[in-house]
Amino acid sequence: MTVSPVEFKFLLRLLEHPPDYRSPITKLHPTASASDRDQACKSLCSKGLVGYEAEIQRYSITPAGQALLKLDATALSISADEVKLLSVAAAGPTVPSQAKQVPAKTRQTLLRQLNDRGLINPSKTQIKMVWLTPQGRLYLRNDCLPTSAQSKVPSAWMGGYLTFLRQFIDPAAPVAAADTIAPAMALSPEKLTPDAILNTIQHLDQQLGTENYLPIFYLRDQMQPPLRREDLDQLLYELERCDRIELTTLQEVSAYSETQLAAGIPQDIGGALFFISVV
Repeated sequence: MTVSPVEFKFLLRLLEHPPDYRSPITKLHPTASASDRDQACKSLCSKGLVGYEAEIQRYSITPAGQALLKLDATALSISADEVKLLSVAAAGPTVPSQAKQVPAKTRQTLLRQLNDRGLINPSKTQIKMVWLTPQGRLYLRNDCLPTSAQSKVPSAWMGGYLTFLRQFIDPAAPVAAADTIAPAMALSPEKLTPDAILNTIQHLDQQLGTENYLPIFYLRDQMQPPLRREDLDQLLYELERCDRIELTTLQEVSAYSETQLAAGIPQDIGGALFFISVV
């Protein structure tokens, strides 16, 4: 995976907001112009490296929302405030403030719920909060290789990157000799046994807090290379045959990017295998 110079600068600015690397997007200047900054944010989100929360500033009601309003009020499966937000859009595109009876502090939460259910269609949004995802942390720690264009950033920004990387160094660990291969990822593919894969699954699950439901794309980020995709799939199947892990499908795809979804193991029948659980 590669990121553009603007996207790399965006990630560096996020690293200035530890420990959760979460910030209002307006505090990430000067990464680029506001429009370029927002585009970089959306592009990084599509790659699974950042997440963001957008404010819905203008919206319209969908046919599903119109149909819901025609139902008997006692049969509606949404709250009264959600009905009010739908009703003000019944006559045409509107803004949240038109629903004056709905408390301002709850409007955005309710609008996001309506949008998730396909009852409204946002026509204007503004990114507010942005954060580094677990996959983004892994990318910056293990895979990011700044190019000459990306390296042209203020030294303070790179200092933040170094501070981020140093938190993964165990001060009690002995320093390996230059010709010693320490990390498991430096082993040749034939030495990456099922046990080594299982250990990596358990380590990632603990590190990322996925509660024994590790999305497979995290493991691919760690293991490919040196393993090829099909080699890793076969090792996972072998672990499953031995009842050491369980591979399950994903039901709600909207929470993941296309790249993350593509990391699953396709099946002839049903969805792709996506989660790994240690038995």
